[in-house]
Amino acid sequence: MKNLDAVYAEKIAEEYAHKSESKVVALRKLDQKAKRPANVFAFTFGVIGALILGVGMCLAMGQIGDNSAAAMTAGIIIGCIGIAMVSANYALYKRILENGKKKYAFEIMELAKEITGQEK
Repeated sequence: MKNLDAVYAEKIAEEYAHKSESKVVALRKLDQKAKRPANVFAFTFGVIGALILGVGMCLAMGQIGDNSAAAMTAGIIIGCIGIAMVSANYALYKRILENGKKKYAFEIMELAKEITGQEK
């Protein structure tokens, strides 16, 4: 019975013990940290642009609004704004991603060198 208690106690103590993070996991976390702002921006801006484009299309086709020439004109203008947003999304994403990579490049390269065992 004491043996089972010792195993159980060790198992619980292991859960609370400080775990050292491997360098590969740290490298992966740094990589995600560098890319996260660009991904969040791209998804958010893309969804908003697509919704604006959809509202413009609905106005232009008369699905919403009063089906007048003014609503159609407003729909075309709003749709063009949505098209511009969706079109610019990739270029903005690349720029933000490049900035994130520049920001964390030194840390990532140093950690990668440590992992591969290369000299500095």
